[in-house]
Amino acid sequence: MMTSFALLCLSIAIIECMAGILGNGIILAASSLSCLGSKTWPPYDMIMISLSSSKITLQCWIILDLFLTIFCEPSYFEENIFGVIRTGYMFLNYSSLWFGAWLSVFYCIKVASFTQSFFIWLKLRIARLMPWMLLTSWLCSFITASAFVWDVYSVHENITAPSSMTNSSAWTTTRKDSSGLLILLYNAGVALPLILSVVSSVLLIRSLWIHTRRMQNNASGFRDPSLEAHMKAIKSVCSLLIFYVTYFIAFTFLLYNLFLRFSTPKSICIAVMAACPTAHTLVLIWSNPKFQELPARIWHHINCSVRIASM
Repeated sequence: MMTSFALLCLSIAIIECMAGILGNGIILAASSLSCLGSKTWPPYDMIMISLSSSKITLQCWIILDLFLTIFCEPSYFEENIFGVIRTGYMFLNYSSLWFGAWLSVFYCIKVASFTQSFFIWLKLRIARLMPWMLLTSWLCSFITASAFVWDVYSVHENITAPSSMTNSSAWTTTRKDSSGLLILLYNAGVALPLILSVVSSVLLIRSLWIHTRRMQNNASGFRDPSLEAHMKAIKSVCSLLIFYVTYFIAFTFLLYNLFLRFSTPKSICIAVMAACPTAHTLVLIWSNPKFQELPARIWHHINCSVRIASM
C-alpha cells in the first residue's frame, strides 16, 4: 500500500523530471544550433547532444514508469510491460552515466595543465576519439542492459510486484539465481563511468586549484576576470561531482533492494535520483553562457511579439 509520503515523493520526482526535460531541451537546442552548417562537430557539442538527448529520454521514461506505478499498478507488473520498462530504463540510465563521465574526461583533458606525454596525446586527439568513445558507451550500455532482459523473464514467475524505479523486491531472487557474469555486468555498468568521472574531476580540480593559487599570488589587487573564471570552473566541477556521486549512491540502494517497497527511504531515493540529473543540467546551463543565451533570446522574442500584438 502506497503511503501519502511515498506518493508525495513520486509526485516531486515527476516535477523534477519535467524541469530536467526543459533544461536538457535548452542544452540540446543550443548544442545542435552550434553544429548546424559545420562539416565536423566539436567534441564538446557531441557530448552535450548525446548527454542531453539521453537525459530527456531517461526522464520521460521515468515519468512513464512513475505514472504506471501510481495509476496502473496491477497491469504494470505484467511480464511484457515490466520487461520493456525495466530494460529500457537501465539502458538509458547507463548511457547517461557514461556520457556524464565522458564530459568530465573532456573537461579534464582540455582544461587541466598536465605535461605527461599520454595526457598531451589525448589532448591532441580528443576530437577524433570522441565519436568512438560515445559509440562505445552506447555499446556498453546495451550489453549491460541486455542482461536485464534475460533476468526479467527468468525470474518473473517468482516475482510478485517488481518495479524498475519504485520496487525491486525481485532482487533477492535475482541475486540468488543470477550468475557471476550478470552481477559483474551490473556492477561494471555503474562503477566504470563513476571511476572515470571521479578521477577526471579530482585531477581537474587539483589542476585548477594549483593554477588559481598561482594567479592569486601574482594578482595586483584588481578584479581579475580570469581568476574569477577559474573559481567558477572549480565550483562547477565540484557540484557536478557531488551530484554524480549522490545519484550513484541512490541508484545503488534501489538496484540492490536495500529498502522495502514504497518505504520512506526508498521514496527519498527515488526523489533524489530524479533531482540529481536536473541539478546537473542546471549547473551546466549556469556554467556555460551559450546555454544561457538561447532562453534569453527566446524570452526577448516573446516579449517583442507580445508588444507588437498589443499595439
